[in-house]
Amino acid sequence: MRHLELIGVDGLPEVRPGDDLGALIGARAKLQAGDVLVVAQKAVSKAEGRLVDLATVTAGDEAVRISSGLIARPDPRMVQVVLDESVRVLRSERVLITETRHGYVCANAGIDHSNTGGRGILTLLPLDPDSSAGKLRDRLREVTGVEVGVIVSDTFGRPWRLGIVNIALGVAGVPALVDLRGTPDDNGEALHATVLAVADDIASSAGLVMEKTARTPAVVVRGLALQGSGSGRDLIRPAAEDLFR
Repeated sequence: MRHLELIGVDGLPEVRPGDDLGALIGARAKLQAGDVLVVAQKAVSKAEGRLVDLATVTAGDEAVRISSGLIARPDPRMVQVVLDESVRVLRSERVLITETRHGYVCANAGIDHSNTGGRGILTLLPLDPDSSAGKLRDRLREVTGVEVGVIVSDTFGRPWRLGIVNIALGVAGVPALVDLRGTPDDNGEALHATVLAVADDIASSAGLVMEKTARTPAVVVRGLALQGSGSGRDLIRPAAEDLFR
């Protein structure tokens, strides 16, 4: 029987722009070969300087108009930042759903204002989450001598279910998808549509240990036996196959 362990990396300081995130985590996590490290996007974004001070933002007319129609009535300047980080707006009534430059369809372009390290500070998604995951993986190898997989995760809502869950944005050293199509089920019948989003599964499990009220932005997932590698881009459904767009 396979056993999985979820081990929170505790004791991390407030991450600031320019911090060596790999060294900070490597000094506090006892990593083993084959582990997968799940790191909250917010910690990665802070280290990469993906921050915006609302005091430097001027809201345009469109941002002011959209803000007035949203349930939360956010600061129009935050809406402006969302628009700046998006390639298109998919919904702007009650909630603001956009498509980011990465291709993610999510609320507020993944921009957050909680636990950002300062009042009026917003965190943006990494410019390239897969690159962020790869660089962090390389740095962890340098400081610990251990080969691990890395997932940069964030919490996303779901249009057909309540609640938010952790998903994988950036992936390095671990598969993002496992395609079981063509393999037999228990009855010997070939599977036709089963493609497992294993990177999302791993990120979601780590979310049980990542608490927004505690400083645990990194979790070691141990006991997986996954082969191969993938990227977060593998998980983005092409627009032509998206029934909701």
